Amino acid sequence: MTGFDDIYDVIIIGAGLSGIDAAYRLREENPALRYLILERRERIGGTWDLFRYPGIRSDSDIFTLSFPFEPWRRPEAMAQGGDIRDYVEATAHKHGIYEHIRFGHRVQSADWDSTTDTWTLAAEADDAPQTYRTRFVYFATGYYDYDHPYQARFAGIDDFTGTVVHPQHWPEDLDYTGKRVVVIGSGATAVSLIPALAEQAGELTMLQRSPSYIASMSQRQRISPILRKVLPAKLAHQLIRSRYAAQTAAIVHGTHRFPTVGRKLIRAGVAKELPEDYPIDVHFNPAYNPWEQRMCMVPDGDLFVDIRENRVEMVTDHIDRFDATGVLLKSGRHLDADIVITATGLNLLAFGDVKIRVDDAEVKPGDRFLFKSHLLEDVPNFAWSVGYTNASWTLRADMTARAVAKLLSYMTTHAYTHAYPHLGETSMAGGPLWDLKAGYVERAPDALPKSGSGGSWKVRHNYYRDAIDHYRDDITESMVFGRAAAVTSK
Repeated sequence: MTGFDDIYDVIIIGAGLSGIDAAYRLREENPALRYLILERRERIGGTWDLFRYPGIRSDSDIFTLSFPFEPWRRPEAMAQGGDIRDYVEATAHKHGIYEHIRFGHRVQSADWDSTTDTWTLAAEADDAPQTYRTRFVYFATGYYDYDHPYQARFAGIDDFTGTVVHPQHWPEDLDYTGKRVVVIGSGATAVSLIPALAEQAGELTMLQRSPSYIASMSQRQRISPILRKVLPAKLAHQLIRSRYAAQTAAIVHGTHRFPTVGRKLIRAGVAKELPEDYPIDVHFNPAYNPWEQRMCMVPDGDLFVDIRENRVEMVTDHIDRFDATGVLLKSGRHLDADIVITATGLNLLAFGDVKIRVDDAEVKPGDRFLFKSHLLEDVPNFAWSVGYTNASWTLRADMTARAVAKLLSYMTTHAYTHAYPHLGETSMAGGPLWDLKAGYVERAPDALPKSGSGGSWKVRHNYYRDAIDHYRDDITESMVFGRAAAVTSK
């Protein structure tokens, strides 16, 4: 797809897991590809650089979260955030990707010009405007707002004389040693944060409005060390990765199919971790079925250990209001607090808030269908990497990167300068991209592109079915290919 010296073949926006994976796969399939990665932060890592709160870790096994082409060599099944960031950076250096990254570049808009079949990206770096041109743009920006987390509105919060913190903007100098700390939330952030806080906090309370499913994952590896000893590193990594992917898929789809059995099994697992008289059905019995929201995994049951040893108190109640010294609950109970941590979630945001325009017409994410889970309806030379709700992010991110790499190779072979999926005159019902009943999804139904109701327009959350379709993929299905007039005339 090379053309003019000042035009890149691909610009990848974002240098996190998805961006580094994309760079590796695109170059693997297309060795002559000229690419660039624009990263708004000053370091590599994306999510794993943004979040700095104590205890930040993967909420799925690290073996499927890691790159399939670069073995994860540490022993644990769930990894700490700092270790993940270091792994991403080391991978970028090892494979010659790091030198293609330009840090401190915040992309503000992307404009497609059909007369030349190029994108023009407007960015800002060091308070100065920067402009880049590319044939293809690949968004590895994730799905949430890096700048503005979801801030739940609590009556009287301005009356509170203590400290209020959202984990997405954790202060480096926050001292919680010996303090009374209340963490509001019951999701992955809260269950990761609390065991780390429990090591130094005085009184620690996990306050949830309603329970979530929480399950323990063993950090101890039995089969993996053996495979690593007897097999080459990459082969061992592939086998370990496949094992965890299959295990997760079996659990997810089994509990979807038999929710009553799944609920009982999860409850039985929690019961093993807690005292016999503990009110499990108050604090660990959600109203929804398993995997209607993402499951919270805790390594070696660390949260349950802290509850069992009275370092953490679980409280399930509704907040009435804040006052000067803490939180008053609907039940009438008052939680005294020096620090309140609002682990209340995130705000969805497509494409890193980059304004997308095709021939001067703005593209609104919620108006478009997603095709094959990564191409945007009627938007040329455009891909977006987004993961699964019920498995690790990288499983689909890597599949997306390989699919785009093959698309670029096909376009080069046939001298096409543009390609995009087109639904045509077919009428199709739209639905949410993610099949979750989570608050951050329900708060912003139009923030992300839509899933169609069938075929390659339907965004599934089934890794193995997607993998089969990927293997059998017909690149030309529902695609429009062509050449720009300006290119054709040369």
